[in-house]
Amino acid sequence: MVENENSGFTAPLKGWRILVSRAREQASTLSAGLRVLGAEVYEIPFIEIRPPRSYKSLDESLKVIGEYEWLILTSVNSVHALFDRMALLNIPKRVLSHLNIASVGPATRAAIEHEGLNIAVTPKDYVAESIVEALSDKVGGKRVLLCRAKVARDVIPRELRGMGAFLDVAEAYENVIPQSSRAELRALLRDPLRRPHAITFTSSSTVKNYVALLGIRSGRSKLVDGVLNVSIGRITSETLRQYQLSVDVQPAEHTIPALIEAIVRYASEHSRLAEPMSVLSGEITNR
Repeated sequence: MVENENSGFTAPLKGWRILVSRAREQASTLSAGLRVLGAEVYEIPFIEIRPPRSYKSLDESLKVIGEYEWLILTSVNSVHALFDRMALLNIPKRVLSHLNIASVGPATRAAIEHEGLNIAVTPKDYVAESIVEALSDKVGGKRVLLCRAKVARDVIPRELRGMGAFLDVAEAYENVIPQSSRAELRALLRDPLRRPHAITFTSSSTVKNYVALLGIRSGRSKLVDGVLNVSIGRITSETLRQYQLSVDVQPAEHTIPALIEAIVRYASEHSRLAEPMSVLSGEITNR
């Protein structure tokens, strides 16, 4: 590790080049946390957050919000999208005050509390399966509103409906592939002076979009050879493995601080930093 002689601060990620793949509006916390520890950080979004093509499902649910007993918010994006839409329609926040609210993860919880609402349930693990487990004895026969992205895993609606919940899904936003990232990502991976040592993946969507942006079939492509994959949690890791991409770092807790801590731990255990294989454009093969 490199130490600043004036401050005594050690920079455990000095010499590391790390690519942050979160949507631009969400990348700052992770990027700042890595930079302060000495890493050279690149930001290329693998996800772009957009309004849904239609707000029909969300608007219809808001019209009858008083009939619901539970509201499930699975991400900070869903919180922002919900309250932005309510503001546009001049719907006061107090119409949600009667609801039992379930959130996934501390960041989502904090975003909801920032809006002045209380949380009834936040599971210890920040994945859909944990929400299902936490609500398994609470939602039978109840009306439930799930506010989420247009395309998402069907674990929550399928399982809770199976438990007797009357669950509606409201599409609040869309995750799309940012086509502008395609050339930027390929250029970064081909540049021997900037090629990242590691790439962070904070959702299954970032993995799927990464593969799509590169136009590769699997992690066996030379284009990604030697680059470490940092996964935020179990579900994201499963998606990496589906594409034959290695899972080199995974924190015990599904949070950004834990992700940074896991990278630092990996760096401390691998003090001799190997340069990722340089790839020339003519050498790239899709396997």
